[in-house]
Amino acid sequence: MSTEENPAAAPRSLAEALRGRDDASLAALLRSRPDLITPVPTDLTQLATRAGTRASVVRALDRLDRFTLQTAQALAVAPDPATYQELLGLMAGDDGDPAVSAALPHALGTLREQALVWGGDDRLRLVRTARELLAPSPQHPSPTGLGPTVREAAAGMSPGRIQEIVATAGLPSTHDSVSALAALTGLFDDAERMSALLDQAPGESLEVLERLVWGPPYGQVTADPAPRLRWLLDRGLLLPTAPGTVVLPREVALRLRAGRAHRTTEPVPPPVEATAVHRPQMVDATAAGQAYTALATVEELLKDWHEGGPAVLRAGGLSVRDLKRTAVALDVPEPVAAFWVELAYAAGLLASDGGAGASHALTSAGDDERYAATPAYDEWLERPPGERWARLATAWLAATRTPGLVGERDAKDRTLSALGAGLDRSAAPEVRHRVLALLAGLPEGAAPDTGSLLARLRWERPPRADRTGAGAPSPYARRTPARPAEGARGAAARAGAGGSGAPAYPAGGGSGDEDLRSRLARWTLAEAEMLGVTGRGALSSHGRALIGAPPAPRHTAADTEPTGPGDKLPVHHRQVPPPPALSPAEQATAAAAAARLLEPLLPEPLDHVLLQADLTAVAPGPLERPLADMLGVLADVESKGGATVYRFTPGSVRRALDAGQSAADLHAFLAAHSRTPVPQPLTYLIDDVARRHGHLRVGAASSYVRCDDDAVLNEILADKRAAGLGLRRLAPTVLAARTDPTSLLEGLRAMGFAPAAESAEGDVLIARADAYRTPPRTPPEPVPDGPPVPDDTLLAAAIRAVRAGDLASTAPRKPVGGEAAGTAPGELPRTTAADTLAALQAAVLTNDTLWIGYVNAEGAASQRVIDPIRVEGGFVTAYDHTADEVRTYPLHRITGVAELAD
Repeated sequence: MSTEENPAAAPRSLAEALRGRDDASLAALLRSRPDLITPVPTDLTQLATRAGTRASVVRALDRLDRFTLQTAQALAVAPDPATYQELLGLMAGDDGDPAVSAALPHALGTLREQALVWGGDDRLRLVRTARELLAPSPQHPSPTGLGPTVREAAAGMSPGRIQEIVATAGLPSTHDSVSALAALTGLFDDAERMSALLDQAPGESLEVLERLVWGPPYGQVTADPAPRLRWLLDRGLLLPTAPGTVVLPREVALRLRAGRAHRTTEPVPPPVEATAVHRPQMVDATAAGQAYTALATVEELLKDWHEGGPAVLRAGGLSVRDLKRTAVALDVPEPVAAFWVELAYAAGLLASDGGAGASHALTSAGDDERYAATPAYDEWLERPPGERWARLATAWLAATRTPGLVGERDAKDRTLSALGAGLDRSAAPEVRHRVLALLAGLPEGAAPDTGSLLARLRWERPPRADRTGAGAPSPYARRTPARPAEGARGAAARAGAGGSGAPAYPAGGGSGDEDLRSRLARWTLAEAEMLGVTGRGALSSHGRALIGAPPAPRHTAADTEPTGPGDKLPVHHRQVPPPPALSPAEQATAAAAAARLLEPLLPEPLDHVLLQADLTAVAPGPLERPLADMLGVLADVESKGGATVYRFTPGSVRRALDAGQSAADLHAFLAAHSRTPVPQPLTYLIDDVARRHGHLRVGAASSYVRCDDDAVLNEILADKRAAGLGLRRLAPTVLAARTDPTSLLEGLRAMGFAPAAESAEGDVLIARADAYRTPPRTPPEPVPDGPPVPDDTLLAAAIRAVRAGDLASTAPRKPVGGEAAGTAPGELPRTTAADTLAALQAAVLTNDTLWIGYVNAEGAASQRVIDPIRVEGGFVTAYDHTADEVRTYPLHRITGVAELAD
């Protein structure tokens, strides 16, 4: 039975409305507003109070789509309470809009489900806090552009002036201001009489109304208003609100708008357009190539930081100079380098060593904090390529750190640095998932139009200015028709056109006028392309599996084939529901499925190279890891691309010898892995460097040089370039130096010698490039975007506890013993210890249910409904309806008892 048929059943408060809900409805409320369950409310009254707090209401409004938000804004300017027909009139206008009429029940249902609106269709009430936030005022203009009602605007006017306005408007005079304002309101609400009044208005007066009708409704006037304004003021079509300020009353504006609260309503989400469609095989192949490049880039980055990377700034993060060096090493722009660094950090492959310093046998442990690879990096390298990519992609999806902000300024005007503080944005994971979900709704191989994608995201989560009206012009600014047009042109010039295909990484994050979600969406499109989640702008098959999306809708002949990048595809029958949010276990399963799909698309690693006579080696594709690692030590990378070119130099060969390889080992390695004969120049180079390698020995004295050939030591002492090393002869075969061993090694090598480092025992030290790792580190935890959504188990337990607590607080009861008969509902019962004990013992014998007050060890008070089972030893054991289990309570913590009324 509806509330219209049974007015007595209409709830009188939000708490009563919540009591009328079933468990499924309460679960939907707590799932959509998880902040209400942290901590679990004691009863439904506390739940309703919490649902009406400002912070919770603002959070709920922030998560409404544009049409549902417009519905709430319309209710904020409607009478309180309002009927459904009044709300429909404000949304659809006097002429009606079928699309609005069809979408309004769902929007109103969403507001009811989230406890922002309560009451039946005959008495719709917006939660008071939401009305205060959305209702128009001079300080906070409403996005509707409406002003105060006639009664609110005329609150400070004298009764005589009100009677003058009523008389000038052609209405009979009244005995009091209240009835006069009611008559004036009735005139403005009456379409026929209002039209007759406006027919008498001068043309210039109508122009003033046209400029104010869609807001802001405030304007300025002089002490002696012009005739066109005087005509409006005398009839109440404009009302003064402050000296020199007038406002267009809400009733007048609504009549001029044909009843609409908004100039444009958007009941249907804008579709995501597709600008181009590629063959799915091409999309997957392109994405796989990008995925392979991503793996190679991360490996190259961390290989460059094997022995301890850049130092950590005092304030945390990577310096601008180190970021530039990293960008040069990776051969990418600085914003892209920041993305790869942050991605490795999010995946747990890169971290700070905490100031341990990269220990080395030739140097004492340093105290500077530096970045380096973590032990997890070595484990990651051993995994198959598909699994390694899935780990990067999963970390990217869940990360709240936003590399696109690197280089910008924070609230304290400090530059945001890569790996530094201030880069977390809690909305980033949700935006990434949503962008990929919208791509999943397009046909296979379809690349989205960026503009339509951003428009869809703005509809789903309107920017803050659209929600609160904060972006509206100042209500007290004088009207200049050219200014709004100029602002619109400027905004259009700054916005930029949406594109398709592989977007370039937007350095600086796009337009400064864009809201954060739009910027995050642009960054997501670019990062997904670099990471290989998308190919040519379209979602790949392994990218679709990564987010748990269903199979893509097929592109059929019924769809128009685009003839160029600018041709947009029709989108009828293309929008599919977004994939559901994945639990951690489901995300792990999805990542494994994505890895299986990607693995066959990645190139097979090769076990050979092509040696050439110019001391280079060509790798025609990706190499197997042992081969790549050894070749990376033996040669220097000269160029990268489809084929990698390595160059052999005396320094690179010496590096391999320092790593413990012998000349024979190097010859055997090249012969085993070259498809071409080993060139003679390369053989000579290895033999020549090996012959001189280790002929000199450097150790710590501060440092020393020893050599069995004293002629070589004489040559070093006679060389002018050795003057800075502070060398002196200790023995025929030993020289001592003032410099440290590392500087001595570098100095002698610069002079053309090939010294080797040795330990205190005289053994040659083997220097390995991957000798240093940070202590075990965990990946950075994402910053949560509010409380997590509760699972079904927690929801069921919370609802059971809330209902039991509500039963305890609202159940009628009879006083026992010394309890005051007038104890208000919700207060803890108060009885003496003797009365409490007697009531509990009696309830054990009669199997009665009691209502008790209880204070736990932390001092938290609660009300409980129990069935006592036994009382002994200072404790009562009872079945607790609130917890739905048998519990034992100390008697001294029970404040009192009361019997439940029949």
